[in-house]
Amino acid sequence: MLAASSRKHIPMSGRLGSGPAPGPKFADMQRGIYRLGFAAEDIDAVAAHAFLTTAYWCEGIPLATVQRAIANSLCIALHADGQGQVGFARVVTDRTTFAYLCDVYVLEGHRGQGLADWMVQSLLAHPDLQGLRRFMLFTRDAHPLYARHGFQPLATPERGMEVVRPGLYLPTAPPPASHA
Repeated sequence: MLAASSRKHIPMSGRLGSGPAPGPKFADMQRGIYRLGFAAEDIDAVAAHAFLTTAYWCEGIPLATVQRAIANSLCIALHADGQGQVGFARVVTDRTTFAYLCDVYVLEGHRGQGLADWMVQSLLAHPDLQGLRRFMLFTRDAHPLYARHGFQPLATPERGMEVVRPGLYLPTAPPPASHA
């Protein structure tokens, strides 16, 4: 049996916590030319699909799959004046005990300005994501971004299991023609 985790919970604005985040007002979603939105009309599934279909974690994902995922998730969109949606993230959650953060991106021309931090902070402050027992994510290369918001490597990775289907959305090559 493993001893209780020695991890410390440090409640901070925009970090994982057990209650409402004390940070910026939830409605304060404008920063210069950028605006964040949670409303369905703020989410551009076609723009999200344009990025996600090339992303390493879901290469080739069909638009209909992205649309269904958005419809069943808590999403946030990052818009730039006159440029449309330039960032996106979604959370798969029961809004009570568990959440999974995924599909986070900011288009390359808008990176390096703290916009992904702002999106993650705003998601973590969302009223529907307070008091969750577990909030997870997977990343290949953005560990520092998520660590700034309280995410840590799995304390007990041996307890977790997964089913992974790499290349699920990529077209399969037809079988070679037989020469009879």
